[in-house]
Amino acid sequence: MNILVTGGAGFIGSHVVKSLLEHGHKVSVIDNMVHGNSSNLPDEVNIYKYDISEAEIENAFKIERPEVVIHNAAQISVADSVKDPLYDAKVNVLGSINILEMCRKYAVRKVIYPASAAIFGEPKYLPIDEKHPLNMISSYGVSKHTVEHYLNVYKKLYNINYTVLRYSNVYGPGQDSSGEGGVVSIFAEKLTKGEPLCIYGNGNQIRDFVYVKDVTEANILALNSLDNDIYNVSTNTKTTINDLAKLMCEAYGKEVEIMHKGERAGDIFESYMSYDKIYNACGWKPKYDLKLGIKETIQSF
Repeated sequence: MNILVTGGAGFIGSHVVKSLLEHGHKVSVIDNMVHGNSSNLPDEVNIYKYDISEAEIENAFKIERPEVVIHNAAQISVADSVKDPLYDAKVNVLGSINILEMCRKYAVRKVIYPASAAIFGEPKYLPIDEKHPLNMISSYGVSKHTVEHYLNVYKKLYNINYTVLRYSNVYGPGQDSSGEGGVVSIFAEKLTKGEPLCIYGNGNQIRDFVYVKDVTEANILALNSLDNDIYNVSTNTKTTINDLAKLMCEAYGKEVEIMHKGERAGDIFESYMSYDKIYNACGWKPKYDLKLGIKETIQSF
């Protein structure tokens, strides 16, 4: 199958690209390299250094003629989305419409869209399922969810199939520890350097950590199934930040100082997600528990 991956040189995107190649697919990538790096990708992948909000992306569609688009490219900073909502909307909303217009023009069969748990806000009940009420508390959450509506419209108007995959907290090798990088990669870098771990608040916040290889498997399954619906990709497992720090120190065989700072405004205290719907639809379930995923992650550092 001929597949185009936007944001394919980034953390999750590059893992998806490598998995697609292992499954025998032909893969090309659009990435502006703001967060991505071409060194993450094999030489056989055609890379188009374009911004998804610009008209030049048509060159990639014209040359590659993809059957499926996996649309990872996005403005991913919650803080930046609040500081500059216009830029956030330009990339995440207008950029996504630009991608969808190219899909319409070049007869793409399907779009796979990674969404975000940021759309749920503070949960009304746990675990969070796909029917959970939405309560966006950032421009980023609004922009990511808006694209879900456009996917539904393009299905109705142009018969372009879609799958929305709502990820919990994704971690794994290659994740950036700078900016809003996942806490696992931040802790891994600190442990590698022997530096203290910083935890905001009391550390009892609960998160649902899903390994990037399990995420890529969900993308592979979505190529030929899960059409025109929304699915959580998660572990339904509760892990506190304190427990994560302890587990990672044990995996490294190191004891470092753990510093607690004040709570961050806007942080959700407790969040974990049910994956029952995707399991019932196609049998997907996480293969990596946190201990195994962390072991593979720290080996990459």
